[in-house]
Amino acid sequence: MDATDLQHADLYVNRELSLLEFNRRVLAQATDETLPLLERLRFLCIASSNLDEFFEIRVSGLKQQVAYGAVQRGPDNLTPNEQLARIAEIAHGLVNEQYRVLNEQLFPALAREGIRFLKRSEWNAKHASWVRSFFNRELLPVLSPIGLDPAHPFPRILNKSLNFLVSLEGRDAFGRTTGVAIVQAPRALPRIISIPATHTDGPNDFVMLSAIIHARVDDLFPGMRATGCYQFRITRNSDLFVDDEEIDDLKRALEGELSQRRFGDAVRVEVADDCPPEMRNFLLTQFKLTERDLFQCNGPVNLTRLMAVPDLVDRPDLKFPGFTPSIPARLARNPDVFEVIRKGDVLLHHPFESFAPVVDFVRQAAADPDVLAIRQTLYRTGSDSAIVKALVDAARAGKEVLVVIELRARFDEAANIELADDLQEAGAHVVYGVVGHKTHAKMCLVVRREGRQLRRYVHVGTGNYHARTARAYTDYGLLTCDAAFGEDVHKVFQQLTALGRAGKLKKLLQSPFTLQKAILDFIHREAVHARAGRPARIIAKMNALIEPQVIKALYEASSAGVKIDLIIRGMCSLRPGIGGVSENITVRSIIGRFLEHTRVFYFANGGDEQVWLSSADWMGRNFFNRVEVCFPIEDKRLRQRVVNESLHNYLSDNAQAWILQADGNYKRPSASAGKARSAQLRLLADLCG
Repeated sequence: MDATDLQHADLYVNRELSLLEFNRRVLAQATDETLPLLERLRFLCIASSNLDEFFEIRVSGLKQQVAYGAVQRGPDNLTPNEQLARIAEIAHGLVNEQYRVLNEQLFPALAREGIRFLKRSEWNAKHASWVRSFFNRELLPVLSPIGLDPAHPFPRILNKSLNFLVSLEGRDAFGRTTGVAIVQAPRALPRIISIPATHTDGPNDFVMLSAIIHARVDDLFPGMRATGCYQFRITRNSDLFVDDEEIDDLKRALEGELSQRRFGDAVRVEVADDCPPEMRNFLLTQFKLTERDLFQCNGPVNLTRLMAVPDLVDRPDLKFPGFTPSIPARLARNPDVFEVIRKGDVLLHHPFESFAPVVDFVRQAAADPDVLAIRQTLYRTGSDSAIVKALVDAARAGKEVLVVIELRARFDEAANIELADDLQEAGAHVVYGVVGHKTHAKMCLVVRREGRQLRRYVHVGTGNYHARTARAYTDYGLLTCDAAFGEDVHKVFQQLTALGRAGKLKKLLQSPFTLQKAILDFIHREAVHARAGRPARIIAKMNALIEPQVIKALYEASSAGVKIDLIIRGMCSLRPGIGGVSENITVRSIIGRFLEHTRVFYFANGGDEQVWLSSADWMGRNFFNRVEVCFPIEDKRLRQRVVNESLHNYLSDNAQAWILQADGNYKRPSASAGKARSAQLRLLADLCG
């Protein structure tokens, strides 16, 4: 490879394979004995859920490309078919590892703590008696077995639902001997069931729904005998397709697509590992899949459902210790959020600092008679959102409330449609952004009359207006009444709701117009400083880095002598440590208790340091297909806080960090002098009450 060819395929890691490597790092948390046991189980469930979504969206998209005959290659030069082949190899290994960790590590460790998942072979007479009673009372009335014959074709199988393929012998009342039936488990049924203390000896004994159905399957086919019962699950294409050029009502179009999501094309089949070859082949033929799409599972086919276990077990000693997010001192001393903001910008670092001030900001705006208008973007909010309630109250109070709801927030589409209806009924103006561009920016604008002037108050952030994820994701929010900030945010809302050109922004960078170009300019500027002997440094923290032009610019800056440290949680297509290209670049991923979600960009800029926060990762979709904002932290004290808390702190982490190697693999760093340093634990200690 010519080292000067910065577009050579060997310099780029495939995004899909990088995403699978991220999931490998998540799964590794389940094996970490320094973590609380039930939290290790959660990490296993998260890895399983991530893999589900990977097949629903990424694999299904590649399969569609193959079906359409697409031969387009990415920067890594892999065709869709080549990617699918590599994905299959890695994904099968990951699935096998999931079940190995579950069966060889987690289940035994949980059993030692009195948390048992009893197999059928472990049931005693009391267990069997309770299972029979539970089946007859709770399951038999709602299960609908379907014997397959010309009058009973193979049923439509819901995406990710639990099903059983049953082989039978004997004749039924009509003399039929088809020999094969399908049993579908309704989604309303719990997958993990606690055995009452009256029927077991353990303090926390559970049985799987699949085990109960398997044990009592003969009861579903009176007069016949089940010779085999094999659980299976189908993963389907769950990406919604809406033709931006053909629709005239985005909401109505999405409502139509949502009903079909459960029955998209099958992309993966999971079956019990004891399912015989002829039954496996029957399923593959039925769903038009190949051996590459078949995953055999040594345990429940949906590991994600084990996520319920920590909530069913009252063992705080096996979970992360609780914490109380702090309230910044200025807000704690003065409940009037507008007065506090007028005296200076407020920076919030979630989850270590509370999300409550953001809620109070909207609530006070809704109740304040001097507030004339509220404008808000909503991407994900969660159920029973206090912010949505405040917006409803504001609209009912006669304030001008405008909400930009992103209906296409993946897997939150139905919730956002319902949210839009509720806000409209309250009298709020609701729009859905710009067709063809997801509105991913996190902004709230409050217009308040103060004497003879109108003042704009703004909240901008890196994360969603979602109280639950604000306790689980690391994010920043900035509260300010800086006039230029307010004018910029006002202009972005104009772009989202009206027609015409909003004009140049003074301080904010915005996708799809200025953000990518600005990032490229900042990177090139560091290279110029380095060549001139001035301070040059780049530190960037984000979820993903895959945009080829930005990667090429980083390679060029590294070659010019710029030291570049990247903290990338998930996908990273850049290869660090390559001589003559990226030897000045390091890449690390932090996987810990909290999901790293902040986007922080630092540029030394010859000594005139700049720090930016953003809702956008360095991905093509964020730069070109979404509405995003990136904003500077101008207060010197707050800027230093961001650098210390989210950059230097994370670069010193040797407990939860993974270091990307030039070959695309990740390795754990060794703790220096035996001392482990966790960035998240340090923030919990420094910022929480």
